[in-house]
Amino acid sequence: MSHTWVTAGDGVRLSVRTRGPESAPTVVCVHGYPDNSSMWDGVAAELAGRFRVVTYDVRGAGASDKPADRAAYRLDQLARDLAAVIAEVRPDGKVHLLAHDWGAIQTWHAVTGDWLRGRVASYTSISGPCLDHAGHWFRDRVRRPGLRGLRDALNQLVHSTYIAFFQVPLVPELAWRSGLLKKAIRRLDPAEAAPELSDGLHGLKLYRANMLPRLSRPASRHTDVPVQVLAPVDDAFVTAPLQTGIERWVPDLRVRRIQGSHWIPRSDPARIARAATELVEHVEGAPEPRSLCRTRVNPRLPGRFPGRLVVVTGAGGGIGRATALAFAAEGAGLVLTDIASDAVRETAELVRANGSTAAEYTVDSADGERVHEFAERVRAEHGVPDIVVNNAGIGVAGPFLETGVADWERVIDVNLWGVIHGCRAFAPQLVERGEGGHIVNLASMAAYLPTKALPAYSTTKAAVLMLSECLRAELASRQIGVSAICPGVVRTGITSSTRFVGTDAEEQARRQRASTRLYARRGFGPEKVARDILRAVERDTALAPSTPEAKVTLALSRLTPGLLRAAARLDLGPR
Repeated sequence: MSHTWVTAGDGVRLSVRTRGPESAPTVVCVHGYPDNSSMWDGVAAELAGRFRVVTYDVRGAGASDKPADRAAYRLDQLARDLAAVIAEVRPDGKVHLLAHDWGAIQTWHAVTGDWLRGRVASYTSISGPCLDHAGHWFRDRVRRPGLRGLRDALNQLVHSTYIAFFQVPLVPELAWRSGLLKKAIRRLDPAEAAPELSDGLHGLKLYRANMLPRLSRPASRHTDVPVQVLAPVDDAFVTAPLQTGIERWVPDLRVRRIQGSHWIPRSDPARIARAATELVEHVEGAPEPRSLCRTRVNPRLPGRFPGRLVVVTGAGGGIGRATALAFAAEGAGLVLTDIASDAVRETAELVRANGSTAAEYTVDSADGERVHEFAERVRAEHGVPDIVVNNAGIGVAGPFLETGVADWERVIDVNLWGVIHGCRAFAPQLVERGEGGHIVNLASMAAYLPTKALPAYSTTKAAVLMLSECLRAELASRQIGVSAICPGVVRTGITSSTRFVGTDAEEQARRQRASTRLYARRGFGPEKVARDILRAVERDTALAPSTPEAKVTLALSRLTPGLLRAAARLDLGPR
């Protein structure tokens, strides 16, 4: 690592450090308050193997000069400082910017002005909005109030009370010197372990020189630089809506809501480095990864799920095939599995014929080892999926006393263990990525409708419903939704393969034909269930009954469960 000094236009000296290959793309990192450039040490260590990484102490922080005049900390001067650093470390060509907190605020000011015109290839912003954009954001919510907008504005005001405190003369300085502010910051976010007293004191001038003028009289500031906003969902100071509602100012915008707190560059440097690397490499000429494509605001791809990667099991026909086609029609890419190779290949061909991408795999969802191997292949070959639909299932009908152990084992292996395997294989990937996602588990109306005709099938579907409810509670804090879909009588091929226990081959075939005719006359196709699946993902619905009878039965199960139990004795349940 090399060290140099850069002198700004007003004579302030800035301490600059550089690491990484000289010939590699240059990434300039700008820290916030009350930090210095050491805040980037973890991220820089991750990036320096493939990029030339530049960090510097902004004026008032670290080893850089600390002017006493408040006017020396205005955004125009901070933008000139950034321009001077870039001119020193990369006299020609463009650099990539990565900034956090007040570093992001001043970098926004620079990239929406003339200081860096033609010098910036990309910008990744974390937990720091453009103050002018923030001023317009608050004005919009006052002039055109709505419940959601007012809620977002009030929530941000609560998060921003410290800004008003910083405007008070002398008291914030006393709070820093007494150690109270350091303790308060550590309590709010333990990742900011030990802010320096000097950085905290001098950095107060950033707030006093800029906040009121910019927020009260915001300018219209645009940029054509490709921008990626990383918005930690547990940020104690800057809410995600304030950072991300900026598409009118930034036409080439990507937004990633990531799991973490304000000082996530310290607590999870690998995740920040990974996200920044994806944008830098794409701007430098690499194909756009799906993880970036799906985060585009106003994307070029059409549909409700543009760029999303969706895994569907049991995709060889019925609800699985219809779901794959529905997601494909809304801009998603598909990864499909089924135990029947020819059937899943046909579904993949249909998806491709409709203009989407599809990869097919032959996987038995009941085989946990194979499912986990498949999940690792998906991550390696396509990336972490955004949506996982655990759809594979089989039917078993007939009385409990005639259902053998082998029948129980097979229906549990597919209908319940298949869902468990799918959740166990993919949920950790979604959690590790830290950008949310959704899991859909196919249950059934039989999950809450007792019937003596389907004891084994109903038991597995009830277990899937409860598993989904429990998993939803566990993953909610990770921004991962879980939905249980409960269809009723749907025209699919499951009836032709349902096992009717206690019957000979001839009677089994007869019942399968009869059930198939009954379901066909019902006229409720799998495409309607697929429609409800997409809606459940969009709305993050916990439980979605799909057919009219499923909706009525759900209401009855809650209002008059005794009536359903009585009906079960009469054998009026689904067959």
